[in-house]
Amino acid sequence: MSPKVDIDSHIQDLEARAPGGAFFALHIRFALPLISHQSFPEAWVRRYTEEAYALRDPVIAWGFSTTGACRWSEIELPDPFDIFGQARRFGMVYGVAVSCGPMMSRSIASACRADREFTDAEMAEIEHILARLHELTEPPGRLTKAQAEALRCVAAGDRHAAAAAKLGISESAFKARLSSARAALLARTTTEAVQRARDARLI
Repeated sequence: MSPKVDIDSHIQDLEARAPGGAFFALHIRFALPLISHQSFPEAWVRRYTEEAYALRDPVIAWGFSTTGACRWSEIELPDPFDIFGQARRFGMVYGVAVSCGPMMSRSIASACRADREFTDAEMAEIEHILARLHELTEPPGRLTKAQAEALRCVAAGDRHAAAAAKLGISESAFKARLSSARAALLARTTTEAVQRARDARLI
C-alpha cells in the first residue's frame, strides 16, 4: 500500500469514528501544519476561521501543553470566547482532543459527535489513528541534492524547460526529479512540495 493510500485510509477511519466531524493538523512547525484536514460543519468552519479561533481554542492550547487523549469536557483550560459553547450550537456537543509528537513538530486532532461522550476505547482508536498519520507524514530529514535543486528552480519561477537547461539535464529528467520530490514530501502538486520543503527548511 502506498503512503498516500494509507493516509487516505486512516482519514476515512477517523471520520467514521467522528459523526460530528473531525480535524487534524500534522507536524505543526512555526505555527503552521505540514498537512491539515477537517470535516466539521461548514458554517462552524467559517465562523472559526473568521474569528481566528485557532489562536484561542482550548483544544489547540491543550494539544500543545501535553500529549495523549482527553475529552473536551475534561479540558480545564480557560475558554473566554466560549468556543466549546458555540460549537455545541453546531451539533458539536461531545468531543475528544488528541495530541502526539515533539513540541517542535506536534500533531493535534479533534473529533466530535452530538449524541454521547466518546468511550475510552474510541479515544484510544482515535489516538492510534493520529499517531499513525503523524508517522506516515514525517517530513524527510533531507532531500537529495537533485530534488532540492529542482524545487528551488520552481520556487524561483523557472519554467520546466528553463530549469532543465539551467541544471544541464533534459526536461524529462527535470520532471522526474520533481516527481521524486513530490513523493518524498507526500505532496499532490509541485507547488505543495515547494511549500512543504520550505516549511521543513529543506530548501
